[in-house]
Amino acid sequence: MSMYFEIGDETLWNPSNGAGRLFLRQVEVFEAELGLPSGIGPGRYPGDPDVLGIDPVVYAAFVRALAARHCRTGHSVILALSEGFVATAVALARRARIDVELTEPAHEFGGDRRDVQVPGNPRATPGAVADALDSRAREMDRWMAR
Repeated sequence: MSMYFEIGDETLWNPSNGAGRLFLRQVEVFEAELGLPSGIGPGRYPGDPDVLGIDPVVYAAFVRALAARHCRTGHSVILALSEGFVATAVALARRARIDVELTEPAHEFGGDRRDVQVPGNPRATPGAVADALDSRAREMDRWMAR
């Protein structure tokens, strides 16, 4: 069995049920973390849990906020826990022709300091994190069946 992630009649990703369910559970986690909907929901066959539709406008806002959050953190554990999911979400966005900028974000003076890592990871600069995410998203795209 497998799942279908679609925009209209176009299948963007056709993962196994296990991979699809895991991705959807992580979507729920990051919707809560970001306070944003993902735009992933029932597809063209209402009631069929294996066919999911993606609202490109809502998904674009979600994945851009997700990537920005990922690139802003220097916390090694948060990066390790989220990199695979964020890369998959970015690869899916690219397949939907959604532009996701993975650049070093501007410095946020006085930003949220809840997740400070001590000792810090000097290699986790925003630019290095963005480059690693871009590379991982390209790699994920090669592995994601259509």
